[in-house]
Amino acid sequence: MPSPDLLLLCPVCSHPLKQLAGGAGRQSRLTCPNGHAFDAARQGYFNLLVGKGSPFEPDSAAMVASRFDFLGNGYYRPLAQALAAAVVPHLPEEGAVVLDSGTGTGHYLREILDAAAGQGRKAAAAGLDISKFALRRAARLNPEAVNLVWDIWKPFPVAGNSVDAVTVVFAPRNPAEFSRILRPTGLLAVVTPRGGHLGEIAAVTGMLGIEEGKDERLAEQMAGHFVADSSRDVDIALDLSRHAAADLAFMGPAGHHVDRDRIAERLEDVPEPVKATAKFRLSVFRPRTGNPQ
Repeated sequence: MPSPDLLLLCPVCSHPLKQLAGGAGRQSRLTCPNGHAFDAARQGYFNLLVGKGSPFEPDSAAMVASRFDFLGNGYYRPLAQALAAAVVPHLPEEGAVVLDSGTGTGHYLREILDAAAGQGRKAAAAGLDISKFALRRAARLNPEAVNLVWDIWKPFPVAGNSVDAVTVVFAPRNPAEFSRILRPTGLLAVVTPRGGHLGEIAAVTGMLGIEEGKDERLAEQMAGHFVADSSRDVDIALDLSRHAAADLAFMGPAGHHVDRDRIAERLEDVPEPVKATAKFRLSVFRPRTGNPQ
């Protein structure tokens, strides 16, 4: 059951949603006072999308499986730890709420929740993603969170001024909605790749390169609703098997354009361990004073 601190809204009428526990053999349900109801999928997530579907292509089951395996092996745990270190100390000790926008398989949110618990801060959490395949994994990894199929470009099914931290790791950004749902004391943590990220593997597998001016675009995108608070770079030296390198290449945007078997073929002649450097930037923003909620 979600914490009462997490204030979800009906996507049809914007009235508050309440979760009802399922009986024997039944899944739980989200309901609003106007009778709109959303049953949990068997795997534990909720699909709140109504009306016309999203034009954005969700990650496939195969891409999600590669990501789950790669992240589950801990290769990016230093990044997850850095994200948790940026977020958790700023959470209130009671009644904290974290929203992971583009939660994927839920590994980064898991690190935050574990770190918060280790500091005696119990946080309610929601994970949003467009891919039901990702949310199946996230719901198993983070059963205490509410995992929602949602289009990040639509108004979030979350009450304004009700969230303490929003995290965005390699996912689209909706600054207006982040600003609306965050409390004035909240923070937004965004992880983006830096130039040269996984360049060694990208050259072999056909991964998409990092666009020039990415940092400038992020700052410009956030400027209307947020002020920059801090940033830090996180570099991770990787020694991978060819199998893990194929998972890494396939789990990202390249997976929408090249199948995993083709990526694996391109890596066949690369000696093991496959060496690469992951280069990230973790940027923290604060809501501008006077933002509309």
